Amino acid sequence: MGCFRIKSRRSSGGGQALLADDQLPTSFGPASDQLQTRFSASGLFRLGLRPVLLLVFHRRSLQSLAMQIDHQFVLTLSCQDSKGIVHAVSGLLYQAGCNIIDSQQFGDLEGNDATGLFFMRVHFAAPPQLADVATLARMFEHTKQQFGMKVHLHALAVRPRVLLMVSQHGHCLNDLLYRWKSGQLAVDIPAIVSNHRTFEGLAASYGIAFHHLPLVGGSSAETKRTQEEQVEALIAKESVNLVVLARYMQILSAEFCQALAGRAINIHHSFLPSFKGARPYYQAHARGVKLIGATAHYVTADLDEGPIVEQDVQRVDHSLSAEDFTAVGRDIECMVLARAVRWHVEHRVLINGHKCVVFT
Repeated sequence: MGCFRIKSRRSSGGGQALLADDQLPTSFGPASDQLQTRFSASGLFRLGLRPVLLLVFHRRSLQSLAMQIDHQFVLTLSCQDSKGIVHAVSGLLYQAGCNIIDSQQFGDLEGNDATGLFFMRVHFAAPPQLADVATLARMFEHTKQQFGMKVHLHALAVRPRVLLMVSQHGHCLNDLLYRWKSGQLAVDIPAIVSNHRTFEGLAASYGIAFHHLPLVGGSSAETKRTQEEQVEALIAKESVNLVVLARYMQILSAEFCQALAGRAINIHHSFLPSFKGARPYYQAHARGVKLIGATAHYVTADLDEGPIVEQDVQRVDHSLSAEDFTAVGRDIECMVLARAVRWHVEHRVLINGHKCVVFT
């Protein structure tokens, strides 16, 4: 496995490429888990060397990085728990000449709400002759039938396509766009949809198509459904894999929720007690809430009750104003939604009935 090391200028050599500290990349993409950091500033000082940060890549790692991504895949599966599943999957990959990079599994067997299902995520590299999803799917067909598995194979060289939807609160939208532009989210964003024109300029600044599909207050169910069908057509046209409701403040129809089952994530505030309606953070301030939180979940016809992907909280107290509550809440919403989106597009989330298994 290739690695990079932090060295002083005096210790360079050995045919290795050097990058100065102002050239350090902030994101390595999906291959970053192939890299390891080694650095000891105190050790450099003891040697009398000035610890200028230099990034040294082994030549072999640099040459093979792109090729590795082309041959890397993630397998996710679920089935009734039984003996021999891990052996069957890992043995098949070994016999095919694949290299397992990371593997995680979970059996939901304990408690009254246990589903009895087994879940597994395997990140592996395939040899060139097997390095496409269709070929690998055929290879897994017998094992899939043997255990009654639901199997999904994902090529890491293919970037998921994400559609963002927003109304008039733009903090989550802005955060996701920044993470995407800076390389922290390995996705493509073909379009932004909104029922208002508020963020048309923001979309233009990122070079992303903006689709204004208006809905006036009090629109009928038929009008809303017509607008949703326009969104569905856009999803199909752009081959969208995930829809993110980045504070899209419209209740979706049951038909739309069904069309997006397992591929739409919503964000909302998490309070106990629950504060519904306008200005929830002001309601929370008036009640003296001590914790502010946010929940990211998959969209279902049951409003804000879909399988939970991620949650977080932060403590607040009496010294904070209602505006402070709102600012804290917005920050948490951004972080929670970004984690949920990243885990979904990295194929780390498996839906388990009314809950999720998240391999982080």
